[in-house]
Amino acid sequence: MRNYSYVAKDSTGKTIKGVIEAEDQQQVQEKIYEQGLFLISSSEALGGGKSNKIYKFKTKELTFACRQIAAMLTSGLTIVKAIDVMYKETEKAGPKSVWLSVYESVNKGSSFTESLKQTGGSFPDFMISMVDAGDRSGNLDVVVQRLSDFYDNQNKLNNTIRGAMMYPIILAVLTIVMVIGMFTFIMPTFAGLMSEDEMPALSRALFSMSDFLKSKWYILVIAVVVIFFAIRYALKVPDIRLKYDMIKVKMPSVGPLVVRIYEGRFARTLSSLYSSGIPMVECLERSSKVLGNSYVDKLFIQVVDEVKQGGTVSGSLTKTELFEGMFCSMIYVGEESGALDEVLDKTASFYEEEANAAVDRLVTMLEPLMIIIMGVVIGLCLAGIFPLLYGGIGELENS
Repeated sequence: MRNYSYVAKDSTGKTIKGVIEAEDQQQVQEKIYEQGLFLISSSEALGGGKSNKIYKFKTKELTFACRQIAAMLTSGLTIVKAIDVMYKETEKAGPKSVWLSVYESVNKGSSFTESLKQTGGSFPDFMISMVDAGDRSGNLDVVVQRLSDFYDNQNKLNNTIRGAMMYPIILAVLTIVMVIGMFTFIMPTFAGLMSEDEMPALSRALFSMSDFLKSKWYILVIAVVVIFFAIRYALKVPDIRLKYDMIKVKMPSVGPLVVRIYEGRFARTLSSLYSSGIPMVECLERSSKVLGNSYVDKLFIQVVDEVKQGGTVSGSLTKTELFEGMFCSMIYVGEESGALDEVLDKTASFYEEEANAAVDRLVTMLEPLMIIIMGVVIGLCLAGIFPLLYGGIGELENS
């Protein structure tokens, strides 16, 4: 199969550009015709063969796609026509080629679930599980609408985190720029005020650092790059990753806030999966994966095993000592009342608000920390410079 770039027009005269996989030009024309388009031109895309790069949909794109598909299904369109519309209305080449692949698969008789799986990872496992439940229950429109709400909430939380982190990041950049400026431009101007033998230890250390930054700055850059990639590699080692993830949830002050964010995501994911008719065991497995924490995944192995043996979800979660007591109690109430799906939905809404508040508290802790670091750096520089100033003034008075 090869990739072909094409230009076509639809029945309204709108020009459509995209990339399509085909054996030859003749098959390109046939596929374009099957979509109700009129082919104007086509040519083999640069690189020729099929690309191994997989386009992965972002949360914002999944929100929009699910909302559009849900609206079309609710309006009475078939899933084939809905995906065809998604393909035609998508302008970016990456997602457009994915929707084309899904459309061709569904058009040949495959289920929507199988078609999503065949994209090779473009869609998250969570979405595929939900769609599979909708396919089996016949409530695909309802399930896709729930997916839209789920990804919309996830997108809002991600935007909240990004927006909240902007100020601490700016402070961190300013701190780094200030340190470099002071050591490379300001400190050298005071070097001649006192001989090195007469300097205090702090002043000598600061001037040594200044000389290092001016003459051997590239060593620092190389060290930072090496440390960065070393940390990335280390976090891919299972044992190291497990300890790192455990520290995140056990750390004083920060750990409870991270857990609160996890509670919001876990509750919404579990609510979406369970209300779609997916068995509780699979719901728990999928929900823990969404958190992206290997330590939590390890705890949930025990949770899943106990639920398989007939244990309650609330009791199994309580034994992990990860989530707070009220969270587990709310799930217990849902199990006892037989309205677990409703309780999970309300719990998810409550803990999503708590997660947003936890993000704000985390940022509130980071802001003074960055200001303290900035103050310490400035204080050290001044502590190293003042003795030189006093010494220089004293020499002037003596002379």
